[in-house]
Amino acid sequence: MADSFVYAAVRTPFGRYSGALADVRPDDLAATALTGLLAKAPGLDPARIDDVYWGNANGAGEDNRNVGRMAVLLAGLPTSVPASTVNRLCGSSLDAAIIGSRAITAGDAEVVVAGGVESMTRAPWVLPKPSRAFPAGNVEAVSTTLGWRLTNPRMPAEWTASLGECNEQLGDKYGISRERQDVFAARSHVLADRAWNDGFYADLVVPAGDLDRDEGIRPDSSAEKLARLKPAFRPDGTITAGNASPLNDGAAALLLGSERVAVQLGDPLARIAGRAAHAVDPQAFGFAPVEAAERALRQAGITWSQVGAVELNEAFAVQSLACVDAWGVDPEIVNTRGGAIAIGHPLGASGARILGTLAHVLRERNQRWGVAAICIGVGQALAVVLENQA
Repeated sequence: MADSFVYAAVRTPFGRYSGALADVRPDDLAATALTGLLAKAPGLDPARIDDVYWGNANGAGEDNRNVGRMAVLLAGLPTSVPASTVNRLCGSSLDAAIIGSRAITAGDAEVVVAGGVESMTRAPWVLPKPSRAFPAGNVEAVSTTLGWRLTNPRMPAEWTASLGECNEQLGDKYGISRERQDVFAARSHVLADRAWNDGFYADLVVPAGDLDRDEGIRPDSSAEKLARLKPAFRPDGTITAGNASPLNDGAAALLLGSERVAVQLGDPLARIAGRAAHAVDPQAFGFAPVEAAERALRQAGITWSQVGAVELNEAFAVQSLACVDAWGVDPEIVNTRGGAIAIGHPLGASGARILGTLAHVLRERNQRWGVAAICIGVGQALAVVLENQA
């Protein structure tokens, strides 16, 4: 069984909902990330790419009809390069990376591109199609931006609660205060801004549209300012617009390969040492990364004591804190260059973002082992362990 490696990582800046990337189609965003990725491997003949696995959560608008294949065509790659679109909601692009790495490990591929895209701004409203022609009543347009839509009435009500309510329940269960959430969220903004100012993202981000920096970062954020915001899901709740990830637009891409292609691609950044999926009750999705990461660590043959960096997608501060508490890791090694609360969470792109960031953080911190993990709506999570190859 061959090892699989991360050779390069790129993402676009993440734009605010209805912000600087509002006029950019998701398939164009995907093509931008793909073009930027290949620019990092000038020795690679694009025709050598065996497959492209591309994450996307919605697929209801301009990202329909296999947006991964559309990105390949729009980026000008040879038409011989195939592509598939993967949907595991928030984990779609991390799932794409896992699928691609398995293809390499199994010997089915030597070079794979994995990534993902989401334009939450351009996600359309949809109309349910009537089972019979010319219904007499009104028809409601449903937003496809986020969360449940056209829900099957057979689903238990507790499974289909809003994402925010589900995480309010998580906060109740684990006793995570509003103050802790606001401190965590403010840290995300401060660290993301510092990372940009330090030049950390200069090698990771390629401009898209007129945007060259993540649009949602608030450098002056503080726990005191966030404490003034009203709860978003319960009158007496702890989750606000400030301590949860926003709606965003963006794309991210990874170049994966076997050890044999280092001649064309250069030295790899990291080896994919472990990968895992886990599922729980749908309403407990925010806590699912706990076991996903444990499984990935066991596959890699290491323990938390050896982990030097963690990239955990910050869907909500409360679920991130619950996971960090359960793992027992030093919070200071988690999301050291900011997280999704500040940077953003365009659903289909976030998994590739955290994996690419992790590979670079391991190099920056001179750490051998790292974990990337992400929670997924409807009760799932994914995790990947990387080994630094520096």
